[in-house]
Amino acid sequence: MSSKKYEDGLKVRREVLGDKYVDKAINSATDFNRPMQELVTEYCWGTIWTREGLPRKTRSLLNLAMLTALNRPHEVTAHVRGAVNNGCTRDEIMETFLQAAIYCGVPAGIDSFRTAKAVFDEMDQEA
Repeated sequence: MSSKKYEDGLKVRREVLGDKYVDKAINSATDFNRPMQELVTEYCWGTIWTREGLPRKTRSLLNLAMLTALNRPHEVTAHVRGAVNNGCTRDEIMETFLQAAIYCGVPAGIDSFRTAKAVFDEMDQEA
């Protein structure tokens, strides 16, 4: 797929999530799930993440809160790293999960804390 929104989305997706994550997602796509990768890249990243209405840091914290509410630990993993790439501090991420725990349920918050800790541990080892 190639469109302006897709190319813009791919650029932002790489900047936020990192080349390694994006390459794995795109290169492992099959005929079955390739349309979903294209949809996510074009519409999530190319249409929404490229908008100027919110800074990326804010978008990252919103994503973490929403993904906590939806109990999507795989996506929380990707977006914790993305939030750090977008300038979010660990304290800001912690505060987001604490707030989400109150409004979305403590078990959801606990899962996001557990997921983020694993990401931070991995990032610390990489550093």
